[in-house]
Amino acid sequence: MPVTLDSLGDLGTLPFDQVIDVRSPAEYAEDHVPGAISLPVLSDAERARVGTIYVQEDRFLARKIGAALVARNAAAHIEGPLADRDGGWRPLVYCWRGGQRSGSFTSILQQIGWRADTIAGGYRSYRRLVVAALYDSPFPCPVLLIDGGTGTAKTRLLAHLGAAGAQVIDLEALAGHRGSLFGLIGTEQPSQKAFESALAMRVAALDRARPVFLEAESARIGGITLPPAFAVAMKSAPGIRVDAPMAARVGHILAEYEDMIADPARLDAVLERLVRYHGHEKVATWRAWAAAGEFAPLVEDLIRTHYDPRYRRVSKAEATPFALPDLSDATLSVAARRLADRHG
Repeated sequence: MPVTLDSLGDLGTLPFDQVIDVRSPAEYAEDHVPGAISLPVLSDAERARVGTIYVQEDRFLARKIGAALVARNAAAHIEGPLADRDGGWRPLVYCWRGGQRSGSFTSILQQIGWRADTIAGGYRSYRRLVVAALYDSPFPCPVLLIDGGTGTAKTRLLAHLGAAGAQVIDLEALAGHRGSLFGLIGTEQPSQKAFESALAMRVAALDRARPVFLEAESARIGGITLPPAFAVAMKSAPGIRVDAPMAARVGHILAEYEDMIADPARLDAVLERLVRYHGHEKVATWRAWAAAGEFAPLVEDLIRTHYDPRYRRVSKAEATPFALPDLSDATLSVAARRLADRHG
């Protein structure tokens, strides 16, 4: 009997050993139930082919071709990734809307003897829960904003807060972006839906009676848009403004952006994008420093000239100052414990 998901929290309590996504690889790549493995019963090309036949030619023919492809792909999965599963293994299977793809694969697994079942409504039912959590409901906890200029180690402070027992959500980590022109983490950001899936699961796990620490962000983190509930909560939340000596900020940036420093072409391309803000002469100076490996003066001038003026325009005037003598892990750990004890 298909399993109905009433809340995102249900995913952690269901009596199944593994969640299997049988949608096509492209569907899985865009978003999937957290923790689900991909065992597509139709490839992207096969799904497109069956869909075209279904719409343009003959529905019966499409079903017949689709059934043959599903059976063939199911056999490959059973002989491959599932070959080591024992008789007590219990999988939960889903497709786009809980229909033919998941039903067909689950039936085959059941014939083997595995206690397989499907998610009622498939991925769409799960996605509705994500939307309800992020778009149809206010943010469930009190919010405390970690604010501060570029290079004040706000993200590292969040990590130390988590280690100190505070509730935190690292939005930049979920978005794969450090929130600036230089901010891409890795090669690409997740899709908007994948970001929302990860975020919704974090929200579902929160203790609503306790505050959650968030880093102050704009409405967009790179190419990711924050759900309105987050923007509203952050706008009205009290802020803690972190400050540190310039030398510490520069050192933090040099350490955190080693990937950018190690890629001269990428760094130069980003600096070139600053011409519209600061003109060719200023950017030429920055590019020359970068080319010469003079990264400390480059970072300090970027902070003073580009980032700090922008931060002053958007920062919360009423934020509580929180000065740090340096940005070492030892100092951030002590600071995090103070904040956790004070606001926890």
